[in-house]
Amino acid sequence: MTSIQAVMLHYPLVLPLAAGLLGLIVGSFLNVVILRLPVMLERKWRRQCAEMIGAPSESREAERFDLILPRSRCPHCGHQIKALENIPVVSFLWLGGKCRECGKAISWRYPAVELASALASAIVAWQFGWQWQTVAALGFTWTLITLTVIDYDHHLLPDDITLPLLWAGLLINLLVPIASASSAIIGAAAGYLSLWLVFHVFKWLTGKEGMGYGDFKLFAAFGAWLGWQQLPFVILFASFSGALVGIAAIIALGRDRRLPIPFGPFLCVAGWVALLWGEQITRAYLQFARLG
Repeated sequence: MTSIQAVMLHYPLVLPLAAGLLGLIVGSFLNVVILRLPVMLERKWRRQCAEMIGAPSESREAERFDLILPRSRCPHCGHQIKALENIPVVSFLWLGGKCRECGKAISWRYPAVELASALASAIVAWQFGWQWQTVAALGFTWTLITLTVIDYDHHLLPDDITLPLLWAGLLINLLVPIASASSAIIGAAAGYLSLWLVFHVFKWLTGKEGMGYGDFKLFAAFGAWLGWQQLPFVILFASFSGALVGIAAIIALGRDRRLPIPFGPFLCVAGWVALLWGEQITRAYLQFARLG
C-alpha cells in the first residue's frame, strides 16, 4: 500500500478539506477576475475603436489596470485593502461586512463567491479522489464559477476564458483523460455547431437572436472536456433549469418576460453537474425509461 493510499484509507476527509481551503483562497482571486476582466475588455475594445477611427484614447485609462494592479480598494472611499482585510470570508465577518475606513457595506458577493469556490472544490475532490483528474476538474470548476458571475452581471462570456477552456479540455483528455480524445474532439465540434445551428434557425424563424456566440464556445468547451456523449444531458439540464428560473422570476418577481436571461450560468451549472454525475444520471434515467 502506497502512502497516498494509506492517507485515503485512514483520513478520507483530508483531500476535500485541503481542496476546500484552496478553493477559498482561489475564490478571492476569482472575485478579482470577475470584477476586473469585463472592465479590461471594455477598455481594450474602446482603444481598438479609437485606433480604427484615429481618435485619441481617453487619458483616464492611462493608469495600469489589470488583474494585478491597482491594488484592491474600497469602491466607496478608495481605502486600499490591507492583507488582514483581505482574508477570504474571515475578513468580511471580522469587519462586520463594512469598510474599515468609511463604514459602508461590502458586497455580499465577495464571500459568496469564496464560499461557493470552497464548497465546489471540496465536492470535486471528494468525487475524484487522489488523481491528476482532480487538478483538472478543480481548474474547470473555478473557471465555470467565474463565467457564471460575469455572464450574470454583463451577459458576456469572454473569449479570453471560453477559448482557453476549450483548448485546455482537448489537452487534458490527451494527458489525463476525463473522456477519450476522439469523443472530446467530436464533442468540441458538435457542441459549437449544434448551438450555432439552433441560433440561426431561431433567428430565421423569429428575426431575433436567442443566444450569443459565447454560448456556442462554452458548449464546445464542454464537449472538449466531457466528450460528445454528455452534451445532450448538459443542454437539457441547462434548458430545463433556465426555463424554471425564468418562469419563477416572471411569476414571483414580476420580471418582464421580454428581458433576456443569460444562458451561460445555466450551462455552467449543467456542465459542472455533468462532470461529476452526468454518466450516473444518464444511466439512471435510461434504466428508469426502460423499466417504464
